[in-house]
Amino acid sequence: MGEHPHWYTEGVSHIWLPYTQMKTATPPLPVKATDGVRITLSDGRELIDGISSWWAAAHGYNHPHIMQAMKAQLEVMPHVMFGGMVNEPALRLSKRLADMLPGDLNRVFIAESGSVSVEVAMKMALQYFFNRGEKRSKFVHFRGTYHGDTLGTMAVCDPEEGMHGLFGDVLAKNLLTDLPRTRQDAEKFAAFLKKNAADVAAVITEPLVQGAGGMVFHQAETLRWLREACDAADVLLIVDEIFTGFYRTGTRFATDQAGIVPDMVTLSKALSGGVSPLSACVARAEIFEAFYDDDPSKALMHGPTYMAHALGCAAANASLDLFEQDDYAAKVHAIEGQLMAELAPCGFAGNVKSVRVKGAIGVVQLDDARELEALKPKFVERGVWIRPFRDIVYLTPPLVIDKDDLSVLTGAIRDVLGA
Repeated sequence: MGEHPHWYTEGVSHIWLPYTQMKTATPPLPVKATDGVRITLSDGRELIDGISSWWAAAHGYNHPHIMQAMKAQLEVMPHVMFGGMVNEPALRLSKRLADMLPGDLNRVFIAESGSVSVEVAMKMALQYFFNRGEKRSKFVHFRGTYHGDTLGTMAVCDPEEGMHGLFGDVLAKNLLTDLPRTRQDAEKFAAFLKKNAADVAAVITEPLVQGAGGMVFHQAETLRWLREACDAADVLLIVDEIFTGFYRTGTRFATDQAGIVPDMVTLSKALSGGVSPLSACVARAEIFEAFYDDDPSKALMHGPTYMAHALGCAAANASLDLFEQDDYAAKVHAIEGQLMAELAPCGFAGNVKSVRVKGAIGVVQLDDARELEALKPKFVERGVWIRPFRDIVYLTPPLVIDKDDLSVLTGAIRDVLGA
């Protein structure tokens, strides 16, 4: 390793890193370039990216189609306020999302981050009932879930998940329960929801995979049971597809595997191909109609400054082009099969609790998480970027990764855990 560049040495003492104890953390790696599935460090070393920049870079880095779309938009108009004005990329994106989502999910609120899109969905759910004359104030959420780091979203994460436990006493009090995984569980959940329905605005869940809570999987039946219970109790269903959306679990949306229509769905990450902050909360027509009134107090009073920024929407439209032009379901099916075959031997390592795969998500869960910090530099030494958390080592590679590069990632995990 050579000396760090001046921008690193001059600036690193002024940053505040996410999810990091700054006093004891290993210094961050200086990145100078990205391309395809590779990250180039300032000293010239290349790392194959195993986590797609927190699951967002579905098409890899610097995809020429997305880059060209952004350059063209940048020359015309990177941003204009969305209050009283609209722009072509945002309207085209809204129409395309409405066309690809199931049922009457056709009203699109475009924001700039995943957490904000969840906040918007929660706010919509509360006001939906306020506008109907009902003062419902709570949400039902599940153990093991994560929906964001803002105050509202922290209040629907698992309080024992770890990251937000410190704030448990000051967050809004919602109803925490277990995801139903059997028909008997589903019946108990339906009774629980009906009992509390008068005070519940919505149930919120991650579909098929609870991501940051530990990459915990569940079946499509769980989503159908939630939909049935919400319908029976007259409660809304919010599905957070920020991680799972756009083929990560094998289908365009995870809810496609259950055949349900949520009342609201949140999207981000791969929506823009991982190149621009962007998110969307998409609501059903019935939700929108509760706000559509002569009474100005029934309007949704929410508007991020960079809402529907044209540059990000241009990136998202280009990202959707790529999803439509190529068979991403087939790509993910191939990745899934390779992950299953090449991660399975990890199950024989001494500290491994389980190995599981769903779509383009591969997880090796450990019995003892205390050694995870020591593993991180070992992956870098092997030329890969893999960032374990909690008690898991996981892969969520770009969906365009080839077999050889994916084998380097899985081989690094086998080598490091075997050693």
